[in-house]
Amino acid sequence: MPNPAIPREDVHRIAESCSAQGEAFRASATRIARDQRPLVNFLKANFAQLTPHSAEVTLYMLTVSLRIVSEYGGRLNKVNASAAQEAAARISRHIDALLPFDNNLPARVRQFEWRAQPHLLDEILWALYEKEDKAEDEISLPPDQSGLVTLLLWACVEAIDAAWVAPKK
Repeated sequence: MPNPAIPREDVHRIAESCSAQGEAFRASATRIARDQRPLVNFLKANFAQLTPHSAEVTLYMLTVSLRIVSEYGGRLNKVNASAAQEAAARISRHIDALLPFDNNLPARVRQFEWRAQPHLLDEILWALYEKEDKAEDEISLPPDQSGLVTLLLWACVEAIDAAWVAPKK
């Protein structure tokens, strides 16, 4: 059973804070990735169909997701790669309902009420598909790449939620 959802405004505030740090977030991101090596390895094992640029975006979004959960509170244990693999398998059983990878993918993803941390996944969807005024240094990925990134990060969010002990609020 998933943890209680982190409120949307907290997810967005922490994500924007990471973005505002720019290059300064890189050191934090490196540490976060090192601390969650099994999850990073899961991602890297699934990068075959991603462009190098899309892979970089995926790693960045993973570290932001991990930062959001950590900063919100509670205790984030080491995320097990097998939990991400299990989540990916659960998601892939619904691939026909998710295809095609187009601008309507966010609406199709949101139909799955069982997803863990829906506001975190919504932030990812917003950044990939819905954010209109992107800064010059922000990238846009082609729809096929955005779709693959979405599926990978969705599996990661599910695994992160499974390893997280939410704070008592």
